[in-house]
Amino acid sequence: MEGIISGLNQRDTERIRGYKELLDFYHGVHWAGREKWGEKRLTFNYARVFIDKITSYLMSGVSVVVEPGGDSAESAASARRAEAALHRVYEDNNLEQLDLETEVDCAILGDACYKVIWDAQARQVRVTAPDVQGIHAWWLGDDTSRVWRVASKYHLTQEEAEMLYQVKPKAKTAAIVELWTDSEFELYLDNTLLEKKPNPYGFIPFVIYPNLREPKKFWGTSDLPQIMESQRELNRAMSQLSHILELSGNPIAVLENVEEAQDIAIKPGAVWTVPEDAKAYLLDLLQGGGVGLHIDYINLLYRTLHDISESPRSAFGGTERDLSGVALEMELQPLLQKVRRKRIIRTAAYCRRNMLILKLLEKYQAASFGDYHLRVVWGPVLPQDMTRVVANEQAMIQAGVHSRRRAMDEIGVRDPESEFNRWLEERQTILRMNKELDARSRARERGTGGVEE
Repeated sequence: MEGIISGLNQRDTERIRGYKELLDFYHGVHWAGREKWGEKRLTFNYARVFIDKITSYLMSGVSVVVEPGGDSAESAASARRAEAALHRVYEDNNLEQLDLETEVDCAILGDACYKVIWDAQARQVRVTAPDVQGIHAWWLGDDTSRVWRVASKYHLTQEEAEMLYQVKPKAKTAAIVELWTDSEFELYLDNTLLEKKPNPYGFIPFVIYPNLREPKKFWGTSDLPQIMESQRELNRAMSQLSHILELSGNPIAVLENVEEAQDIAIKPGAVWTVPEDAKAYLLDLLQGGGVGLHIDYINLLYRTLHDISESPRSAFGGTERDLSGVALEMELQPLLQKVRRKRIIRTAAYCRRNMLILKLLEKYQAASFGDYHLRVVWGPVLPQDMTRVVANEQAMIQAGVHSRRRAMDEIGVRDPESEFNRWLEERQTILRMNKELDARSRARERGTGGVEE
């Protein structure tokens, strides 16, 4: 195994280098080479805006659902316990915020990762999102879904290494490598084996998933490469137009048939004295509609950016005309399709993560959740007419097509099970109150002989 650890620096070098370039581009490093003297370089970071926008649409409401694996009351109760346990883990780890931050990273780099372990000191499940730049994976042959080894590399300071592993590194920082298989766990510090033991979990505690998957590839693709060229060209065109406008605001004096010139000032009331056969005028860079051509080109680049990123202008909240719900949905179809492709991948990753959480709870808290089915419920991407949605779900319930729980999923209720239990409590309270009122009413009638005055 030591050969594997020492060889990590030479493994996936192209992928790691690509991560660095993508992160730089997201943070606004769009120009190649050093800036030349007098060169104007403007940077309009649409790439970052597109990443943040698609992530906001993607994560617009997501909740976990645990469905019973059988029809018995015991199976239903086990599923409710499992769902409640997942909600507690989500709250303890603040997974709503962690998921949003991880999705931004995933859209930039093209890959993301979760680590699900048991914290023995806190006696709870710990969910983190390791930097995918330090993650290496091995899979079986051409089946990228069967990961059999994962290495996680990160760095600790001297103080952190001494506190966690009672070892003081020679340098100020130490390289830590965790090597996991289903059966074994190894821990290395600066290529030195610190610990080797059987895997306490019986599974690799990492969930690695792509942003968007290329066929037959394990690692995913970023949202940035397809818009990089348009982004750079937009910056160049905007910088060029800005330079032209700046020169037009400070016009250039042109003198013809003049050997020498002194005191030529461009200001109101200035008087120029030139020879009889000479000409003097200001250079007009805006004549002939040249600026219009630049603006048209910039608008074309602007449209190209939106088309390639699959984020129409209306996704940013601006529409040139009033649109109905259906018309707006048709206009935003590219964005909705992109979100759907991403959600298919995230659903599998989140279900895998939830399964690992429940396995750890069963192992270390002696919990028993029985057979269950994990499901992820996504919120609507676009604003909805709740009156129409509720009416549709009401009709579905009355027709026996949807259950109340499924209807709450469709409406976007975060915790359908708790909401349904509250509804049952309210219903029982109302029925009890109605019985008490009916009993009092009948008692009054018996007291008056049933005769009303």
